[in-house]
Amino acid sequence: MNILISACLLGVECRYDGGHNYCGAADRLREKHHLIPVCPEVYGGLPVPRVPSEILGDRVVSREGCDVTEEFYRGARAMMHLARYFQCGLAVLKERSPSCGSGEVYDGTFSKRLVGGDGIFVRMLKEEGIPVIGESEIEDFLSE
Repeated sequence: MNILISACLLGVECRYDGGHNYCGAADRLREKHHLIPVCPEVYGGLPVPRVPSEILGDRVVSREGCDVTEEFYRGARAMMHLARYFQCGLAVLKERSPSCGSGEVYDGTFSKRLVGGDGIFVRMLKEEGIPVIGESEIEDFLSE
């Protein structure tokens, strides 16, 4: 199966702070599936490193108060083209991210408080009917 995966989970240094979120379970996923690395924020034109952003209402704002909503949507739309082109059956994405979080994201106050909701890219994937899991669910997926 072709699977979209957050590039940071593979060790790509594309996080807001220039780091990565390498996840060893992603290596085991690669043994059985074809992985397509994605980073909607970078594809949307945001730099690495960048000021952290969170979803606040219907907008995405940086900690400095800049509206980066359009960049997030631009990147998500570009990643949706990849999802369709490769006929991806699943997305494994970084939990809690304003792009890739599924089920919960930070609340927009930069206080590390989580609220229910999905990131911008995840919303589009779900509308398209593509299932999304976070990195903490990889092992469960592999054991099915």
